[in-house]
Amino acid sequence: MKNYRIAANVEWTSKCNALCPMCPRGLIEHPQIMTSETWQQVLRRLASKHVFRTVIAGYGEPTTHNQFFDFVDQLRIHPGKFDMASNGHLLDEKLIRHLDGAIGVLIFSFSSVDLDVYKQVHANLDQARAMANIQLAQKLFKHTKLMISLTPMPECLPTLPDTIRWLQAQGVKYLSMSPTLYNRGGSLQGQDLSTEKLRRTISQYSLLSQEFDFIPSPIEIAKQWYSNRFKCVPRNTDILISASGDYLYCYNDVKHEHSIGHVSSMSIRDALVKREDMEAIPSLCDACNLRHRYGAGELTKTALRYAGTKIKTSLKSRFATIECHTQ
Repeated sequence: MKNYRIAANVEWTSKCNALCPMCPRGLIEHPQIMTSETWQQVLRRLASKHVFRTVIAGYGEPTTHNQFFDFVDQLRIHPGKFDMASNGHLLDEKLIRHLDGAIGVLIFSFSSVDLDVYKQVHANLDQARAMANIQLAQKLFKHTKLMISLTPMPECLPTLPDTIRWLQAQGVKYLSMSPTLYNRGGSLQGQDLSTEKLRRTISQYSLLSQEFDFIPSPIEIAKQWYSNRFKCVPRNTDILISASGDYLYCYNDVKHEHSIGHVSSMSIRDALVKREDMEAIPSLCDACNLRHRYGAGELTKTALRYAGTKIKTSLKSRFATIECHTQ
């Protein structure tokens, strides 16, 4: 087996304060909250030689966890790289200040400045409150980067220019979007928005593509490809650790039914070795719109886009440093 790193997606809770139509959380029969004991076990498993990035996300809203502040404190003393995804509804000043520096990036999900669109996509949330929290996070963060994740739903795209203009007016520099409308658990039947169209949208508005968020390096993607019997790049680049502490077969296992093992008794490396020999699970994979996305040709194109993005980022950083020293 070739050694490679993956991204870890850690679910502090599978409970959420939103009712977003694109999220199949309703399939989770028994939503859970991660215990402190399980969180400590997870932290011990997150070794940098196996995991290059950990995103606190899963299928719930992490800011709703009743031990949020204690859990965040543990991030500060861990050597790993942590980011967090949130709908931002509960991000008041106290939470924002506590997060600052504990995570590298806060990925704030936002759909539109149009109230009707926002209410349709981020159902059960208060748009005015979310927008105020974006402004507050942009103002207060000194060490953590604020990144807005723009929802790639068809109903969001007509108001995307207005949404981008408003975000940029608040000083938000990092705007991202996924090039895939991920049909998790069959929740988006009837929604058809091609990856190529979303990639064109990302390019048109100079957005950051979330397609590269789970790539440690092209070499390690190649190692993942050759090590796994089932050639599914989205599955093999990431491992979801559920609120119960189970390693799940795939992020698409919304019902949390296919556990590989538990953090109390299995390392991440052992979980990956076990998964490498596992074939596709028809109940999960047959309806997944990402299953056949990344063949050899697609991987090559993605690698070239990834390299181009890295070069542009490096040049921007270098010019910013030169400008800083010349002022």
